[in-house]
Amino acid sequence: MSYPSSMESRPRIIFMGTPEFAVASLGALLMNSLNIVAVVTTPDRPAGRGRKLKPSPVSRYCDENYLKVLKPVNLKDPDFIRMLKALEPDLIVVVAFRMLPREVWEIPVSGTFNLHASLLPHYRGAAPINHAIINGETRTGVTTFMIDDRIDTGGILLQKEVPVGSLENAGDLHDKLMREGAKLVVRTVEMLYLNILEPKDQSHLIREGDILKPAPKIFPEDCFINWNEGVVQIYNRIRGLSPHPGARTIISNGEKQMMIKLIESRAVKKTHGTGTGRLLEGDGSMLTITASNGLIEILELQPEGKRRMSSMEFLRGFDIKGYNTV
Repeated sequence: MSYPSSMESRPRIIFMGTPEFAVASLGALLMNSLNIVAVVTTPDRPAGRGRKLKPSPVSRYCDENYLKVLKPVNLKDPDFIRMLKALEPDLIVVVAFRMLPREVWEIPVSGTFNLHASLLPHYRGAAPINHAIINGETRTGVTTFMIDDRIDTGGILLQKEVPVGSLENAGDLHDKLMREGAKLVVRTVEMLYLNILEPKDQSHLIREGDILKPAPKIFPEDCFINWNEGVVQIYNRIRGLSPHPGARTIISNGEKQMMIKLIESRAVKKTHGTGTGRLLEGDGSMLTITASNGLIEILELQPEGKRRMSSMEFLRGFDIKGYNTV
């Protein structure tokens, strides 16, 4: 789409986002000559051993591209609200940010829309990418929708389906959806600008008998593997949590114990004639753990307090004799 040559005649956009996932969409808007009048992101946070303040990826991108950036602590702060209104935005674009109060999303003339990393109404919530892989989905996608008072329930604008490879982990899918999402954000802005896009109620996409799949935030306790499950479920959980936050298991010999993050694995359906959660060394190059209907071969892992390493490296430096999962 070609925009008028004058920046003043293009839609005035406020962009809101925080992580790397949002940077791709912000960059795509700029590359397509959209008029970004301000960017809102989270305040700098302490990080690392020195606890120095670290800006968000979106904040760093703004500094590199000379964009006006706002970092409010409280989104309901009257001064912040006044600042947004003074910018006279036609549209607010939200990608991976906090839940907005009504006072904010009602400001723009053309409304406020969000990019979500799933095919809504499925996988509403904070972790749609992880849960799609954990559940063994072969397809997912990205959705733009108008923001309302609830989480991920507003009228749908556009969607793009994306296949999920059987070997992909959450990191792989994140990058793929980030790229597709950036393109969808630009298309959404263009069509809203031309006034040819009408939000569709999500209820129209829910068929009779459908059970919506949720995508709640993942907590540390959700990351531990249940070795009584089947190998396919365990394999999907490991890749669905990789590389972050990481699937975990604890191994112990009765006296010592160690937590291990499981980064990459392979499922082998095989009768093993032993209990679940048992550690097998195999030929000395592959750490293997028993599940209910087969074996999980651990290709890459990270012992607590150490770097990521291959199964072979781990076995070279650690005697697993007498160890099993707990």
